[in-house]
Amino acid sequence: MKQHLTFLGLESSCDDTAAAVVRVGPDGAQILSSVVAGQTELHAPFGGVVPEIAARAHAEKLDLCVEEALAESGLGLRDLDGIAVTAGPGLIGGVMSGVMCAKGLAAGSGLPLIGVNHLAGHALTPRLTDDLAFPYLMLLVSGGHCQFLIAHGPEEFSRLGGTIDDAPGEAFDKTAKLLGLPQPGGPVVEAEAAQGDPKAFAFPRPLLDRPGCDMSFSGLKTALLRARDAVVVEHGGLPRQVRRDLCASFQAAVRDTLAEKSRRALVQYLDLNPAQPSFAVAGGVAANKAIRAALETVSAEMGVAFTAPPLRLCTDNAAMIAFAGIERFRTGARDGMDLTARPRWPLDQSAPALLGSGKKGAKA
Repeated sequence: MKQHLTFLGLESSCDDTAAAVVRVGPDGAQILSSVVAGQTELHAPFGGVVPEIAARAHAEKLDLCVEEALAESGLGLRDLDGIAVTAGPGLIGGVMSGVMCAKGLAAGSGLPLIGVNHLAGHALTPRLTDDLAFPYLMLLVSGGHCQFLIAHGPEEFSRLGGTIDDAPGEAFDKTAKLLGLPQPGGPVVEAEAAQGDPKAFAFPRPLLDRPGCDMSFSGLKTALLRARDAVVVEHGGLPRQVRRDLCASFQAAVRDTLAEKSRRALVQYLDLNPAQPSFAVAGGVAANKAIRAALETVSAEMGVAFTAPPLRLCTDNAAMIAFAGIERFRTGARDGMDLTARPRWPLDQSAPALLGSGKKGAKA
């Protein structure tokens, strides 16, 4: 095995088209380039991501992102050791666009092709940024996913619990829509919450009265809807400060729920007696400063090192896919031209499907 491995990564699972070049060697990992083309303006008129529009945009932008990433890294295809691509889970049209682009590049260059689970990309990001040792506890919290995982290796994950309905990021987006705020909802709700009173509304902390690490955020969203309607009836509209209070109270409920569930997950993780206990968080919602601070506090109270990647690596990107591809490549994994795009792809194959995870089966 070469001392240094350099991979091109492609990511197109939702509404961010991304390409990146990552090199891993004895001294650690280095991101040589990372290009992300967002689609916020394309989806803004619809109040959410439209899968068909996203897929078409990926098909148009992927080759441009690859060219830019290679140029930024100063490398050509001949300088690479492999190509990694998100093969699922995600919006199937977008995932197919990335897989087909990667297949074309691999066929034309003769480079190895590695399909990567998008969730594994997020889950392995702390190793990319901080060279975190296995096993570590991972909270993957994003727009489409929320679960606690113990990462034992590049392809070995144990799920301790997850959301049985909406993911927190989805709940943030729906909250923004209910309050007449623009998308994406997470950053906007966080900004409004910074000027609001988190105790103004007594929203529920779902499932804290039950044991375990499973979570639920759909009822919290419904509670906010009812509170909004009551305010509109009382005031004849939604005053700006009350909207800020609603955002702050909603965010506080999500924060408290994630903090308590993290505490429970840490108890289970520490039963393994890891040599270097570590708790990491990744995914788009990990960019929320209030939530990140609460998780860091819980980790400190439990005597566990806390790791959170830089904000630019918490949201979807291709650097995490390139790195996860290298991790798989080192285990001997290879994929052929029969690599398929998968809309659903649980990281822990042995865990039962989460209740309420959709009519077509578990996403994760």
